[in-house]
Parts: sequence; structure tokens; C-alpha cells
Amino acid sequence: MTTISIRNNFPEIAAKLDRLGRDVGDKAVVRALNTTITQGKTQMARQISQEFRISVGEAKQRLIIQRAYYKGSSFSFRAALAATSKGKGRSSNLIKFITKGKVSKASAKRNGRADLAGQLQFQIKRGGGKKAINGAFIGNEGRTVFIREGKSRLPIKAIHTIDIEQMFNTRRVNSVVRQVMIHKFPANFQRELRSVLKGFAR
Repeated sequence: MTTISIRNNFPEIAAKLDRLGRDVGDKAVVRALNTTITQGKTQMARQISQEFRISVGEAKQRLIIQRAYYKGSSFSFRAALAATSKGKGRSSNLIKFITKGKVSKASAKRNGRADLAGQLQFQIKRGGGKKAINGAFIGNEGRTVFIREGKSRLPIKAIHTIDIEQMFNTRRVNSVVRQVMIHKFPANFQRELRSVLKGFAR
């Protein structure tokens, strides 16, 4: 989960809030937090897609926002960005990362792995190389990659790998998005403060 702290990350804004009237400051902070966390969601989806072979749209569908709120005397200064899990203990099946073309005989020979010739290839990170798993095959009407657990035809098991929830929590992805939000929040706060002050002036 990605959060930002008003007191720890923005001391100048925190000092300004102490000088402002409660209604003005609180409303501006809540609005700015929600604008910033929405921008963070977009940036997180882009960052995941840049790092992993996942589309921006697919990543964005799995990201959720907990919005800050202000309703009369009831308010919350906390806004958070998180990724949802597809299911308890579940991760992505390797089918999501399969690439076109199987391992060629020449490539298998170069790597000293003749057994991989003709096998399926996978690539999870955009900057990473392609990999192969000996014996992996596609089943379940093209939706799942399996591997046999022994030499017999059965039993088989699905092969899973990193999911969007784990991608979200990778240090490089999460830290970049957090810095983007910290950079954007002050400008969002100033804009929302002007808007709130105009509302009180009317």
C-alpha cells in the first residue's frame, strides 16, 4: 500500500494548516490528497507496465483507491493506493507472459540446453530475457500453462508467477510512484486551497 504523510513529507504545508482555519485547511487537504492519489494510480499502472509485460489498462483495473473524506465534523486525512489480489493465495498463471515462438534448436544448443529445443518461452520483465521450462504445455482451452508432476501423463499442475499485487509492492515500482505523488501534492494543495478560499469568499 502506498501512502503519503502530511506531517512527515510536507512540513511547510503542515505549518500552513496550523495557521489556516480548520474548515479551509481540512477541505483543501482532503481534496488535494484525493487528486494526488488518483494521479498516483495512473502513474502506478504506467510504472508496472514499463517494468513488466502487463498493459496499463490491465494494471489499472487491479488498483484501488481509499479516498480521504471531509463531511462536516467528520474527516479523514488518509488516502491510500493499493493493488487487489485475484484470489486468496493466487498469482498469475504463466500463460500471461508467454511469447511467440518456441526455443529454437540453435538457441538451445548455444545455451547448452538441447532439452529446451521446441519448448514454450516466457518473458515476465520487459527488460529481462526469455526463459523456458522443460515440459511446460498449454491446456484448459488455451488459458493455462501446466507441467506434469512426474513422467506419467497425470497428475499435472498449473505454473504460477508474480501477480500485479506483487508487482505493485516491488520496491522500485512503489518508490517511484510514491515520489511522484510527493512531488505533485504541494501543487495540488495550493490549487485546492485557492478553490476552497474562493468558495468561502462567495
